[in-house]
Amino acid sequence: MALPLFKTLRADFPASIVVFLVALPLCLGVALASGAPLFSGVIAGIVGGIVVGGLSKSPLSVSGPAAGLTVIVFAAIERLPSFEAFLLAVMLGGVLQVALAATRSGIAAEFVPSSVITGMLAAIGIILILKQVPHALGYDGDFEGSFQFTQEDGSNTFTAIVEAIQQHLSAGAIAIAAVSLAFLFWWDGARPKEGPLRFVPGPLVVVLIGVGGNALLGIVKPSWQLGATHLVQVPIARSFGEFTSFFSTPDFSQIGNAAVWTTAVTLAIVASLESLLSVKAVDELDPQRRTTPKNWEMMAQGGGNIVSGLIGGLPVTSVIVRSSANVDAGAKSKASTMLHGAFLLLSVALIPTLLNLIPLAALAAVLIATGYKLTKPKLFTERYKQGWTQFVPFVVTIGAILFTDLLIGIVIGLAVGFVFVIARNFRSAITFVCDDGDCLIRARRNLYFIHKYELQNELAKVPDNSNLLIDLSSTSYVDLDNVDVINAFIKGAEYRGIVVTVRGDVAERSAPLINAPIAGIRYA
Repeated sequence: MALPLFKTLRADFPASIVVFLVALPLCLGVALASGAPLFSGVIAGIVGGIVVGGLSKSPLSVSGPAAGLTVIVFAAIERLPSFEAFLLAVMLGGVLQVALAATRSGIAAEFVPSSVITGMLAAIGIILILKQVPHALGYDGDFEGSFQFTQEDGSNTFTAIVEAIQQHLSAGAIAIAAVSLAFLFWWDGARPKEGPLRFVPGPLVVVLIGVGGNALLGIVKPSWQLGATHLVQVPIARSFGEFTSFFSTPDFSQIGNAAVWTTAVTLAIVASLESLLSVKAVDELDPQRRTTPKNWEMMAQGGGNIVSGLIGGLPVTSVIVRSSANVDAGAKSKASTMLHGAFLLLSVALIPTLLNLIPLAALAAVLIATGYKLTKPKLFTERYKQGWTQFVPFVVTIGAILFTDLLIGIVIGLAVGFVFVIARNFRSAITFVCDDGDCLIRARRNLYFIHKYELQNELAKVPDNSNLLIDLSSTSYVDLDNVDVINAFIKGAEYRGIVVTVRGDVAERSAPLINAPIAGIRYA
């Protein structure tokens, strides 16, 4: 049941501020890593919030520029004649996503094992912590929002931490991050359950601590004060005309360029995959366990990419970091997502100078706290108790994402997860017993092609001149391969003096396939 609007806004408004604070540096970081104008990342964040948020039926998912697409975007911008040609590819990619939604391709997300989804969430939590530690120490060598193990400067997730400790420690950044983290973990337990303070988002207080603390350091300890390279860096427009110049339009003259279409197809497929997996993961995090219609979500993402491409933005996807921050902040509906997009637009238009006072160390503290909540030790113990078939794909997904990147890691996790699914189905599905010439073959569950060999082996054990009951009453489906095996056995049974009885509704529905009537076969 939908909550009254005023009740959801009381939760969604403070949550939207948290998401806005998290999204701003991530939008800029993804744009920087993609080799695109910085403002194109902000445009994508605005579109992800307002347009995709308005179209989507997901109550908690947040969309924007995604780190998982940076390699594709960077290569495309380098290969295409201009950034405007790339924008055309983004728009066409959105059109293709809408077409995919019309073919109901979104259903593919429902086949992802839950162990892989929870592994993805835990891996993102670990990566958030590891990737933000250098920012908390004062080293901003890697862009905000990176999920790749190997960085552009040749270092990796772990060596970047070592390098930060050995060469780039900043006392000011460490002080701000430490105070911010201490406040966030204290506030989680100390936040009042009643009164106006219960609506105060911890990350907003952390940002104020960061800005005020850095200003105070400039007075009492100038050598500790953080410079511009350690602060948020939003492009500043000196006039309305300069602000509008940050927006671009596609170069439609490139519509016949094969490279544009190749990029569009690539973006449509990869962005759709990342969005569907993220939305499914957010549904797992939702305290109300609401389910997002996946085909509708693909349509919403496609609409967002059409708009983003038309006005100069990067491609958008549903993104798990901002979405998990949204859930953690207590959002109740998609109003939070849409408000965060509006805040992005208003802030970069009206107060970019103030935004550029926010230390990255303070935002690193927010993301480290978010990462911890995604990868609590309890999550590992719960999966371990569920058995190896759940725990192994879970752990493999975590390791694969940690040592490659998000999309490659998910593919590896899916491969391992499906191996376990197939292995479970290879377990014995057929029971055979025989007593004094009366034999029974019983299918304990549906029979698929992978059970064909087992069925043949069990039928081969039936002795001549016996009575055989083939019990299919526990099945709702027997595929044609297994029906053919039964057919072949029945044809030869009359020559061996075997009387065959087939029991079960599925057998009756399949009777035309079992070559009836044949001498020596009965249907129970």
